[in-house]
Amino acid sequence: MLILGIESSCDETAAAVLRDGKCILSNVIGTQVAVHKKYGGVVPELASRHHLENIVPIVNAAFQEAEVAQEAIGGIAVTQGPGLVGSLLVGVNYAKALSFTLNVPLVAVNHLEGHIYSVPLELTRSEAQRGIPETDWCELFPALCLIVSGGHTSLYWVESLEHPTKFELVGRTRDDAAGEAFDKVAKLLHLGYPGGPVIDRLSKQGNPRAVDLPVSKISDGKLDFSFSGIKTAVLRYVQTHLQKEVDEMASRRSEQNFNDRLPQPVYDLIASFQRTAIEMLFDKASRAAELRHPRSILVSGGVACNGLLRDRFRQGFAKKNIPVHFPSPILSTDNAAMIAAAGYPKLMAGEHSGLSLNADVHLRLHV
Repeated sequence: MLILGIESSCDETAAAVLRDGKCILSNVIGTQVAVHKKYGGVVPELASRHHLENIVPIVNAAFQEAEVAQEAIGGIAVTQGPGLVGSLLVGVNYAKALSFTLNVPLVAVNHLEGHIYSVPLELTRSEAQRGIPETDWCELFPALCLIVSGGHTSLYWVESLEHPTKFELVGRTRDDAAGEAFDKVAKLLHLGYPGGPVIDRLSKQGNPRAVDLPVSKISDGKLDFSFSGIKTAVLRYVQTHLQKEVDEMASRRSEQNFNDRLPQPVYDLIASFQRTAIEMLFDKASRAAELRHPRSILVSGGVACNGLLRDRFRQGFAKKNIPVHFPSPILSTDNAAMIAAAGYPKLMAGEHSGLSLNADVHLRLHV
């Protein structure tokens, strides 16, 4: 079966065509980074407006790249939530219209479920490129799945991907998502948007132990995350120790190669922030692994592209003899291939959504 996936939960307009839920024929992503960069974050009204402009050409490009006609697909999977309401509505309404026009079934997918599917989907894609037999997805489970991005930081226990899949929420952020903290620290230091990639790059020029930043403590013993404290600690450190340097940075941030000529104490703060934030993620995942004994650790979402995070998790869990798997960058950030992969078993099980389907900004994954 050929399935079309559509993703528009935040600021990426994406469409993909998959065969049998595992073989990626196309995966087209229209980013809005340039639109939101000057604001230091996503502006919801602008995001939905650009989704309206991009959805038709992006879907058409996905069919062209896959070299299949629209009439050849057997179903459509679309992100229902969570996300920005205006953005979600563009994708949901277009998917409903296309489903009606082509007379094919439509299924709703939780964005977070898509991120979980992106990891086994990446393994299948990589193995196909290398000409080796694909991994049986069942071999990865039961697994601890960490979804870490600009809008989400959640830890799930997944017994298997056999349908219907059960997702148990093990831990979640109680305030800021990890990626949101990266963006806000980058904005404070005038580093640009999105903050994750630039902080990852610039941290290599600093001493990651130069600044002692606090690690959040959850007093009730749950495996939840909190990143508001470290974000505030960076602000207080700047106000106390680096205000002059940061003010001077603000006056010349339009200069070429600005980020490569920062004061050394700023590089040290950047590196210390990243190390502490990554350690907080690893600590909770490690504690969860000790309690649950997973067969593997799956890490997805935009922050999964972070080099230090990948190194810390791989090295840390290697000591526990637990393999860690990440998607490639194209499947880590928001994309429609993961939505199609998550929607495929629902289509095969006959779990179709009607034309009354609506966006749900607070859609929950745990069952």
